[in-house]
Amino acid sequence: MNILVLGSGGREHALAWKISQSSLVSKLYVAPGNAGTSQIAENINLDINDFPSVKQFVLESNIDMVIVGPEEPLVRGIRDYFKEEGLLGTVMFIGPDKKGALLEGSKDFSKAFMEKHGVPTAKALTVTKGNIREGLTFLETLPAPYVLKADGLAAGKGVIISPDLEEAKISLKRMLDGQFGEASEKVLIEEFLDGIELSVFVLTDGENYQILPEAKDYKRIGEGDAGPNTGGMGAVSPVPFADAEFMAKVEEKVIIPTVNGFKEEAMEYVGFVFIGLMNIDGEPYVIEYNVRMGDPETQAVLMRVNTDLVELFTATANKTLDQITLETSSQTATTVVAVAGGYPNAYEKGKVISGLANSSNATIFHAGTKEDNGQVVTNGGRVLAVTGMSSDIQSALDKSYATLEGISWDEMNFRKDIGQDLIN
Repeated sequence: MNILVLGSGGREHALAWKISQSSLVSKLYVAPGNAGTSQIAENINLDINDFPSVKQFVLESNIDMVIVGPEEPLVRGIRDYFKEEGLLGTVMFIGPDKKGALLEGSKDFSKAFMEKHGVPTAKALTVTKGNIREGLTFLETLPAPYVLKADGLAAGKGVIISPDLEEAKISLKRMLDGQFGEASEKVLIEEFLDGIELSVFVLTDGENYQILPEAKDYKRIGEGDAGPNTGGMGAVSPVPFADAEFMAKVEEKVIIPTVNGFKEEAMEYVGFVFIGLMNIDGEPYVIEYNVRMGDPETQAVLMRVNTDLVELFTATANKTLDQITLETSSQTATTVVAVAGGYPNAYEKGKVISGLANSSNATIFHAGTKEDNGQVVTNGGRVLAVTGMSSDIQSALDKSYATLEGISWDEMNFRKDIGQDLIN
């Protein structure tokens, strides 16, 4: 079949990499893709938020399946558009509808969904300029630190955790004054959950579900989890503390109520659910939902999926996911992200990358890269994600770092401590 993956990051390169291994694929396209996807698929220069252009390409290229990588087209309603255009009958589509995508598109909607369907989560209050006094008073009832979340999409950077009450109050005012644009016209003030974080990934057809390998990611730019948040600096899968007993609780208390909620809310939820969890004394609490796979967790998770991904997606689109047996590797996958100097603040693009042939020990997934006059150059903040796989965390990390040591560009940066908290 002919398959189109929408997106240009490391997640989309990993999806394309796994899809390309399927015997069911005739032709694989990625739009717009990057320098890595061009090695295994045909890159198509499309604006993935321009739905008529996407539709035109799907029709002209006889696309049988569309997989949406990032959240923005989903939140804007690309599935709904395909349905209204009468294409869902002929094109299999992996990604939820606009209502389902609100679980990521609006923190306020997401929190209300959790509370309505009995999913364990932190207590919270949604604040606008109209009830800012109530918000400031609510902050005073909480113990430090204080969590503030922009309601809308903010490219993974719309969360502020402040150790100081007065600082939190100032941050709340700044956010409501437009720090994150329209995304912070509403702000969720949330109780801080003190535990160990992990990400759980579910593939669902709206009725049935399969639980993919879990992962732990590393959000902050600096070692020891210091400095500002990023889109993600690394990931490890599996997570040692997510044992069978804990994952059984996750399924019973989080996944089943979530999927039942999709049905009760009449969402056309066909695709991935990313569940950001906190493990607090062995009990799962949901921090957030995302309506797509994580990045860089996808790069580690898909390394451990042995089942044909196209078979999984076909069953998802056909609502027969209960008839598939998901097979996964018991080995450990570790991903380390290399970023541009200055990221997550201002950074330069167009730096020539050398050493990409040095990948014998690990798999190099491209994120912010492009080809320029026969050379691969940087084209984003997060540039590459290098994934090693072995019997344990340290030996997998050794492969990731050995490959990274052979790669360079001007002002390249990466964390040296990914996974060390799990080893220690």
